[in-house]
Amino acid sequence: MNIPLSQINRRQFFGRTSGLSLGALGVGDLLSAGTPAGATGFHHTPKAKRIIYMFQSGGPSQMDLFDYKPQMAKMRGEELPDSVRQGQRLTGMTAKQSSLPVASSIFEFKQHGQSGAWVSELMPNLAKQADKICFIKSVYTNAINHDPGITFLQTGHEQPGRPSMGSWMSYGIGSENENLPGFIVLVSNGDYHQSQPIYSRLWGSGFLPTSHQGVRLRSSGDAVLYLQDPSGASRDRSRGILDGLSRLNQLHFDKTGNAEVNTRISQYEMAYRMQMSVPDVTDLSDEPESTFERYGEDARKPGTYAANCLLARRLAERDVRFIQLYHTGWDQHSNLPEQHGVRCQETDKGTAGLLADLEERGLLDDTLVIWGGEFGRTIYSQGRLTDTSYGRDHHPRCFTMWMAGAGVKPGMSYGQTDDFCYNVTENPVSVHDLQATILHLAGVNHEKQTFFHQGRRFRLTDVHGHVLKDILA
Repeated sequence: MNIPLSQINRRQFFGRTSGLSLGALGVGDLLSAGTPAGATGFHHTPKAKRIIYMFQSGGPSQMDLFDYKPQMAKMRGEELPDSVRQGQRLTGMTAKQSSLPVASSIFEFKQHGQSGAWVSELMPNLAKQADKICFIKSVYTNAINHDPGITFLQTGHEQPGRPSMGSWMSYGIGSENENLPGFIVLVSNGDYHQSQPIYSRLWGSGFLPTSHQGVRLRSSGDAVLYLQDPSGASRDRSRGILDGLSRLNQLHFDKTGNAEVNTRISQYEMAYRMQMSVPDVTDLSDEPESTFERYGEDARKPGTYAANCLLARRLAERDVRFIQLYHTGWDQHSNLPEQHGVRCQETDKGTAGLLADLEERGLLDDTLVIWGGEFGRTIYSQGRLTDTSYGRDHHPRCFTMWMAGAGVKPGMSYGQTDDFCYNVTENPVSVHDLQATILHLAGVNHEKQTFFHQGRRFRLTDVHGHVLKDILA
């Protein structure tokens, strides 16, 4: 069979060159430089067997939640000094605003746990878990608008088209559960005011084989579309059809060497196995009442954030490698105190319940939990500032994310910002630094996991990123 050189894989090459000299085989090593590379498995012993990433879309306000700035109460209503802003560009929403008055947070902060972490009254349940958490207060990003900001956090690049972090994880180290995808996505239901759209490309595989893209579990109807057999079809008949399709696809692969044919075969097989595994994981009838007391009553309602946190724990128990939650609605350019209060009511108990549940079941030791949005908010008020209300614009220069669990030092804060929560003053953390650290905890060297595409090798962190060794346990 004549397979184009650009499509031939290593197995086919050696299968057709068994009689060649060692010199000829050396040519094969040169040719292999043009084939996908980097899926080498673990580069070192992983601390995290699985990752749960709870993405808060819209930009949570760091100074209203975790980065306490009591000095700002004395400057409330005063103009933000030019020396603080340092000429930073503003979005079109505040660029023409005649005044940029300082808006100190109206929420009460208290220290919690032995670590003494400052947490806002908006997160009373999470505050009880403070000693499990590493707060990273000095994250910064390049993007000042939502779509490039979210895309950057999820894929390592501001422009669409790159593989998502979960896809890189699936590609590099695979899955530990043959009956469920290695990368599963859960999106909260809700029509949130000013919420940013969540696109499926955020969990797409980009230029990686499509077998590594995330699989979204829906909250109503079939959890995964087109998973069930047609009405009247027996399981044995479906198995026979699948075997026939597999043989036909194998013949096509042997002829073309197209890796996507193998993806098609594996996805058919996965869909067959998921007919049993997905209903099992989404059926909460075996959960005791204590579970819903821990996660909150919302956990009984499919599609809520709390229900997705509970599903995340059930998926973690089944060793799904990467579990991505999306919750929108954090983009408050006005009326932030009320709307952030609503978002926290929706998420606080579920997040705290997940951390407590993972610890109680012995899963937190090898599960990495991540929480955060695409950027932070400004200390100055967008629009009218009153005693009870204010808005905040997008702020990429500093914001807070946190991690907990496998391989991360618990009960600590890393990095600092200035009194205005406007600039990083200690231990700046880029988005690529975060991604490098997440991969490291999963046993992957971010500089070595690459994929050859369009003439060069790509990686999640591009040509950037350093592991945050100071936060590693």
